[in-house]
Amino acid sequence: MKLILLCVGALKAGPEKDLLDQYRARLSWSFDMREVVCRKSGTSVQLKAWEGDLLLQAIEPETVAIGLDERGTSLTSFEFAQALENYRNEGIKSLTFVIGGADGLSDLVRNRCQRFISFGRMTWPHLLVRGMLVEQLYRAQQILIGHPYHRA
Repeated sequence: MKLILLCVGALKAGPEKDLLDQYRARLSWSFDMREVVCRKSGTSVQLKAWEGDLLLQAIEPETVAIGLDERGTSLTSFEFAQALENYRNEGIKSLTFVIGGADGLSDLVRNRCQRFISFGRMTWPHLLVRGMLVEQLYRAQQILIGHPYHRA
């Protein structure tokens, strides 16, 4: 199963990129990160819509899209690992995790997503969420192979 991280904005050198790269290098699963950048200026409503259009264009037709949103379901690491295993067992070939910009995901992107997950009710910087997600993907990988990285 291919895992895709689709995000608004370009990740520049710095601690957030270092965190993401550290866990990305540990993943043995197929993983790709794709970024869309909106080069327009406007109101937050307009930006959210324009970013949404870019995200929708980048989501592959056959993928299961999972939005990261503070209103999504909060999962334990074990539950997240089980969800990934369930998708794999169902024959899903691709999962795309979608992270919006500062104003979140547009309604059109939300309608395209089959599921929403949350890293809690707090609001996290979207650049930090990338690293947090990749760490959780690595943790899920380790849980599923029985490695002691995850200590519950």
